[in-house]
Amino acid sequence: MSGFVVAIDGPAASGKGTLARRLAAALGLAYLDTGLLYRATARRLLDAGADPADENAAATAAVALLPEDLDRSDLRSPAVDRAASLVSAVPAVRAALLAFQRGFAAAHGAVLDGRDIGTVVFPDAPVKLFLTASLPTRAERRWRELAARGYHVSRAEVEADLAARDAADAARAIAPLQAAADAITLDTTTLDADAAFARALALVRSRMAARADRFA
Repeated sequence: MSGFVVAIDGPAASGKGTLARRLAAALGLAYLDTGLLYRATARRLLDAGADPADENAAATAAVALLPEDLDRSDLRSPAVDRAASLVSAVPAVRAALLAFQRGFAAAHGAVLDGRDIGTVVFPDAPVKLFLTASLPTRAERRWRELAARGYHVSRAEVEADLAARDAADAARAIAPLQAAADAITLDTTTLDADAAFARALALVRSRMAARADRFA
């Protein structure tokens, strides 16, 4: 696993996707939203009328995943959110998608965001960030995001869905959501996107400089 990797983990709507994209652009690295892999797998199941809780069907969908599946415009909806949470708990699905994630960053490095990047996918990543924010703050962000896409749901419903997803992500036996022991925690509750980016970029550049000094 050569190449410089920045691993960003955290719960839904903590701001990790926006931050990861901006960091990748600033650092000249590729970017992968690993959550899309699980969303696209869930979307395949929903399109086929299959049950996302069916482990065999979920594993088959993950193995059949194509790069163009990640470009679909219907991967961010409440239904896909719930299905992706179920799919991500299936060991065979995670195994099928692990090689994809590692291969993506192997040659030239990348910024990846997800829920187990620093703990499972790239445990030796030189930079690990764990983003968090209060549940009400995350619910507000997700509610606004869904409203902008034309999904009409209440903030209370969004908050309940996020709380349930948090609990499922933390409780699953395989790769539960947790901060890596050496991750830097960044609470974005009171930070806007620009402030979070500035703080994270400074942290990443500091780690990059320290790593360059060690190998000089």
